Amino acid sequence: MAKIIYTHTDEAPLLATYSFLPVIEAFASTAGVEVETRDISLSGRILAAFADVLPADQKVDDALAELGALAKTPEANIIKLPNISASIPQLKAAVKELQEQGFDLPAYPDNPTSDAEKDTKARYDKVKGSAVNPVLREGNSDRRAPASVKAYARKNPHSMGAWSSDSKTEVATMGADDFRSNEKSVVLDADDTLTIQHVATDGSTTVLKDGLKVLAGEVVDATVMRAAALDTFLAEQVQRAQDLDVLFSVHLKATMMKVSDPIIFGHVVRAYFADVFAQYGDDLAAAGLSANDGLGGILSGLDALDNGAEIKAAFEQRLAEGPRLAYVDSDKGITNLHVPSDVIVDASMPAMIRTSGHMWGADGQEHDTLAVIPDSSYAGVYQAVVEDCKAHGAYDPTTMGSVPNVGLMAQAAEEYGSHDKTFEIETAGTVQVVDSSGDVLLEHDVEPHDIWRACQTKDVPIRNWIELAVTRARATGAPAIFWLDETRAHDANLIAKVNAYLPELDTDGLTIEIMAPAEATTYSVERIRRGEDTISVTGNVLRDYNTDLFPILELGTSAKMLSVVPLINGGGLFETGAGGSAPKHVQQLVKENYLRWDSLGEFFALAASFEHLATTAGNARAQVLADTLDRATGTFLDEDRSPGRKLGTIDNRGSHFYLALYWAEELAKQTEDAELASAFADVAGALRGNEQTIVDELLAVQGSPADIGGYYRPSDEKAEKVMRPSSTLNEVLGSLSV
Repeated sequence: MAKIIYTHTDEAPLLATYSFLPVIEAFASTAGVEVETRDISLSGRILAAFADVLPADQKVDDALAELGALAKTPEANIIKLPNISASIPQLKAAVKELQEQGFDLPAYPDNPTSDAEKDTKARYDKVKGSAVNPVLREGNSDRRAPASVKAYARKNPHSMGAWSSDSKTEVATMGADDFRSNEKSVVLDADDTLTIQHVATDGSTTVLKDGLKVLAGEVVDATVMRAAALDTFLAEQVQRAQDLDVLFSVHLKATMMKVSDPIIFGHVVRAYFADVFAQYGDDLAAAGLSANDGLGGILSGLDALDNGAEIKAAFEQRLAEGPRLAYVDSDKGITNLHVPSDVIVDASMPAMIRTSGHMWGADGQEHDTLAVIPDSSYAGVYQAVVEDCKAHGAYDPTTMGSVPNVGLMAQAAEEYGSHDKTFEIETAGTVQVVDSSGDVLLEHDVEPHDIWRACQTKDVPIRNWIELAVTRARATGAPAIFWLDETRAHDANLIAKVNAYLPELDTDGLTIEIMAPAEATTYSVERIRRGEDTISVTGNVLRDYNTDLFPILELGTSAKMLSVVPLINGGGLFETGAGGSAPKHVQQLVKENYLRWDSLGEFFALAASFEHLATTAGNARAQVLADTLDRATGTFLDEDRSPGRKLGTIDNRGSHFYLALYWAEELAKQTEDAELASAFADVAGALRGNEQTIVDELLAVQGSPADIGGYYRPSDEKAEKVMRPSSTLNEVLGSLSV
């Protein structure tokens, strides 16, 4: 039997799954397609990490490892929903909830001393950050706005804040002594095993990581961010924000870059509250309160200190007298510096650009902002868009073109693979990457607290990425621009590979160019304003940034993108969009039983998944399901059945009902499969005939608190009851058979 794996993830996408999965299962069964789930949620990953020490009744299979193996096979057909890329505060909160639910888990040890604590920390460290994506992404990314979504955005434009040429908003970045400027890169001549070592000034050598297997043709990079230079830069930007009288904000990726960026975030917190840390830093450190966890984590732990009230007052005084901070939630007093995972650059910067270059201040109003992005690798991309908006005003969703993306991400390409090769340096010396012969391939002088990291990009994914770029350029006729900078070490090696492999492909009649990221941005936004499309062909981190930046400007959200990952060995991975606002959706559901999550990305992924099955398994009915679902989604958009914005309108559950209705009606009238049409005629009739009853049942539950049994690990029974409140809809789905 053909099989689709639908991932069980976190937050709003997980809650939506309780409602939408029964629809998928019912419709898929008519084509002989089995739908199975695998738990790759944060809580599931935590429990799997301790499966060998948990009691038998608490053991959880390592679903992520299972799917990682499946992704390397031609049979893979995986629909991957957004999951939590956990920061340390999120990880600790999830562990606490699981402990309260009775799971016998150890606490996360911040400063492990015993072997047992070190083992515990190592297990948790494998779970935090972007632990899922590098495992599943055995292919490169093809991400674009479906034609139906683009047409809808043009007919129903989202709001775009006006821009003024005298806006004081800008991007601040280091440009020297950061990861970008200190990068070194080498291409391996042969398979090898590398070692990363620290040679102290006294000559003693410490192995930081050994057994690092590499393949011939693999690109290996190493770089360092100088802590002293970072601190100087941050102090200057804090003062600059005060002088310009704009909001101070920092934009990092403390989830994906799970070692480096939380450390950088801590430097930012200390820079803003420099006087407070100068006076009370030792007290905070003794209490285990780290700036890396954010201001919120520090404030929550002050009650345990004898002088906690005094320290809290010092923080509050600095907030009152220092440069104005950007706020995540001014009503709750949550600043840009409260939680490292609250302000993620790929979502926060496009949102700022879309809102006139503004972020929210303590007064609940919008203000010009100094957006601090310490590493200069890609900061210029955002500055180029800011400059374009200052010069030409806001973009017009009714006429603007599109910037789809072909992203190099297969086999943990580039910075995604850096986590286990990232280190905060303890003593001065040199960090070296050494081959099996003892030759030094890459090295940097380092000082205490510098952040050093290495990255890998294999040759096979690079070749596949170049081929995919040509394929998309051929299919669309749009120019394909490789966003690569010849003055950056890593990019220079990739440019050499692009120039070597492109001549092997048929590029006649295609426009394929290489531009540095800031230049490529300017080129693309100029074309956007003319209504023209431009394919951005990027590495992994820039892929992550671009597939939020342009969709948020074009469509108002990145959740409406079609994200196909053609796996290198023939399988398919279908991703369903971003989950940046998922926490707020969960909070609203718990408070008033209303879920605003939009499952449009799931609809697109499901159609692509059925189409892949039809091709790989020769399943004609799967193709019928794909074609009819695509038409149903078009009707769904035209009829504006996405979740509303307030109580009394349909929410996520109502949108699933209407998708099922339109899909059943399309299946009932299609002519490719008479038996299927006959089976769905009754279902379509029942859904249409009971439309008002079903809508009334769905609306009736709104307005009261909902109990789902947990944030990180909801109770299946409770969550299903909350997300499937229409007995009429449930009965119709249960009656479906062919």
